[in-house]
Amino acid sequence: MKILIIALSGIGDALMFTPALKLLRNYMPDSKIDALVMYKGAVDIYKNNPNLDNVYQFNFLKEGVIASLKYISQLRGKYDTTINVYPSNRKEYNIISFLIGAKNRAAVKYLRKDFSNLGFLNSIRIAENDSVHNVETNIKLIEKLLNKKIDGEPTLELFITEEDKIRAQKFFSENNILGDDLVIGFHPGCATLKNQVKRRWEPEKFAELGKKLIDDYHTKILLFGGPDEDELKKLVKVKIDSQDAFVVNTNRILQSAAIMKRCSIFVTNDSSQMHIAAAQQLKVVAIIGPTNPNYIHPWKTEHKIVTLNLDCAPCFFYSPRPLICSRDDVQFKCIKELTVDMVYSSINEFLIKH
Repeated sequence: MKILIIALSGIGDALMFTPALKLLRNYMPDSKIDALVMYKGAVDIYKNNPNLDNVYQFNFLKEGVIASLKYISQLRGKYDTTINVYPSNRKEYNIISFLIGAKNRAAVKYLRKDFSNLGFLNSIRIAENDSVHNVETNIKLIEKLLNKKIDGEPTLELFITEEDKIRAQKFFSENNILGDDLVIGFHPGCATLKNQVKRRWEPEKFAELGKKLIDDYHTKILLFGGPDEDELKKLVKVKIDSQDAFVVNTNRILQSAAIMKRCSIFVTNDSSQMHIAAAQQLKVVAIIGPTNPNYIHPWKTEHKIVTLNLDCAPCFFYSPRPLICSRDDVQFKCIKELTVDMVYSSINEFLIKH
């Protein structure tokens, strides 16, 4: 069988499919399994994965309709099966899968906006469940495709090269970060599409938290994020105002991940970096506002969720609708009123155990 994994929705989503991918390969060892992604970071997540034969990248958003149709025509008829990773609740993703022309088109049937996003174009479907993690949903989709119960729920898989590890050691050496230093990672960013920037905890609070950890534990703070978050990382470092805070700038996700591996604890918004930390079995403190923690909590690693558990949350679901807040008192209260002390307390619990 020739299978194409369509993972266009994002880096974290691509990573959360890796347990299902491993199971798929285990059950179909002789199949050709390729992946189609849109973002460079997703290429980095997949390119060293031994469960994939090929990884193809095409930026459908950037290239436009004509170039996209031409590219899809090159894939048409080459696959028996396509799988839209969960979540991929956009009509464009369903149209791409349909136009590729595979007989078997596997995808989730979403609770919201499924019909308007042309979910009916898919031929193998499972129902979305708000209480189930994204990883589990992807595994259930593979079970439906194979028509059999699958045993096991693997960890997220990330394959870091020796070159990336050497670059990480160079970073530690250049910044005089020693083997016995306590190192804590921060990711103050997250995705910005569909107003998701509102999921971010304020940079001022990350800075206040960093100061407190440096004062109380003499920790080194590493500030992570993609190239589009360089200014955000610099802002947090300036506000921490300490020689023990360091901005991590790398060319590729795997280089960043190799440095992240050194962290004893990783403090993060709901983001792809959170899942990269989970893939490396780090202790994660996740700051969650409008998102459903059932979907995205750090998978198969020690973690603590810091959330207000408001009655109106979660309000961010998988559909093209931008993130909005319906509250009349405080817009995005769920993230704005999460305090530094709440996050510090969760970190402290890990440190006391450590």
